[in-house]
Amino acid sequence: MTELPETQLLVIGGGSTGAGVAWDAARRGLHVTLVDRGDLATGTTGRFHGLLHSGGRYAVKDPGSARECAGENVILRRIAAGCIEDTGGLFVTTPADDPGYADRFLAGAAVAGMPVEEIPVAEALRREPLLNPRISRAIAVQDGSIDCWKTVWACVRGARAYGAQILPYHEVLSIRLEQGAVVGASLRDNVAGAVVEIRAQCILNAAGPWTGRIAKMAGCALGVIPGKGVMVAMNHRLVNTVINRCNMPGDGDIIVPAHTVCVIGTTDVPVDDPDQIAPTAAEVAKMMAAGEVLVPGFSRARALRAWAGARPLIPKGAAPAGEVRDTREVTRSHSVVKHAGVDGVEHFITITGGKFTTFRLMAEDAVDAVCADLKVSARCSTAEAPLPDSEDQRFFSLGSHQKEMEEHVGDDPLICECELVTRGALRSAASGRPGQQLDDLRRSLRLGMGPCQGGFCSFRAAGLLHHEGYYDRSQTNDALAAFVEERWRGQRMVLWGQQLRQYRLDSWIFQGILDLEHLPA
Repeated sequence: MTELPETQLLVIGGGSTGAGVAWDAARRGLHVTLVDRGDLATGTTGRFHGLLHSGGRYAVKDPGSARECAGENVILRRIAAGCIEDTGGLFVTTPADDPGYADRFLAGAAVAGMPVEEIPVAEALRREPLLNPRISRAIAVQDGSIDCWKTVWACVRGARAYGAQILPYHEVLSIRLEQGAVVGASLRDNVAGAVVEIRAQCILNAAGPWTGRIAKMAGCALGVIPGKGVMVAMNHRLVNTVINRCNMPGDGDIIVPAHTVCVIGTTDVPVDDPDQIAPTAAEVAKMMAAGEVLVPGFSRARALRAWAGARPLIPKGAAPAGEVRDTREVTRSHSVVKHAGVDGVEHFITITGGKFTTFRLMAEDAVDAVCADLKVSARCSTAEAPLPDSEDQRFFSLGSHQKEMEEHVGDDPLICECELVTRGALRSAASGRPGQQLDDLRRSLRLGMGPCQGGFCSFRAAGLLHHEGYYDRSQTNDALAAFVEERWRGQRMVLWGQQLRQYRLDSWIFQGILDLEHLPA
């Protein structure tokens, strides 16, 4: 059994909140170790629609969350500009919506400090020609699109620069307690298969919808409600602006342009197990029908894949977690739980709830609590310090990637035509994190996330990684099989029309030519 060096702060959970905590705490001078059972941002963070919230969705129903989102929207645009596409957003009143809600929305936006502007319907339709021509009102907001993986890895690179230790694929098996205080944890290295021990002066539980499980390991009770949300990615950008229905939040009422696709979401259903949230055919059909309300003809466009994420929600002053039936009634604000005062367990803190847009604020509040616990005096500086690659405060734009690629296309051939991933980019990503899975590279590069869903690029990427010595033969075969299986899971609920044709072609490639099922492991 291996023992890692003692750390001041052990952070459990490598999503946006955990990565934000590592970045914040390391900047304050703490020795930080962050662990996650899988790759970073593979839980809730990597499974949402990519919306940078203006606060508009909560302006009427949850003004506290709206105010937090509005404030953090401004900060993230300054410190994480390279991860953000400044698409702007529109809240539109469709024939299916309450015509009086727009006035309530404008009033709520004023209270929350949200910049909004009602614009003529004709202007909204000029900006977005595919919008429902029967909309009666349109309000412009500061929504945007944000790359969750790029943001998390920027936080991690920033944290490492200050000495943080980041350990993906390290799963918490147990939390060690001595005399009523947490003192460390047992971890399993899910790559090497070894068990390792680590001592810690304080443990921060940032495991999202899994925070209840981690709390239980420390003998604490936490009433987290995992709220399942289903999303569907479409083949191209039917809109270039974030489009919301101007009504109380409901199912399928937002379309977010994200890189080369657009995403419609989402449902909100309480579930017992955040690991068992596969989308159903009925949920996907609901999303496709909902899209028609905003963009007529939406359901006839090509759907690429469907997936679900689980929100970590904690009721405040409401029914116990097990009795909540409508998770849309649960606030989207976050909570910091100091278990010493609640459960009598010292040096154990949980941060949960919130939104991706508020991850920096959540991290600040959590690290404030950690510093108080460790009796360290250090102020937060993350609202001013830009993340790596965002120092120039220049927003991401869809065309910039193509421009970069075209400058080197002659000597750097493409591996993935859909997402313009070059051989050099694949080599660079693989060398930056030795031992990562092919699916981890997908998150770094968007490999296989276009229309072919890996049909033409995944075997090229696997072959190149084998040729370059990153994988041996069996690792190459296993990595390719796992990648194709993961892509299949997302497609299985949208197999009609053009995507069904694409899937059949991919099947002929992987089964008829490569005989993937019978490759030696």
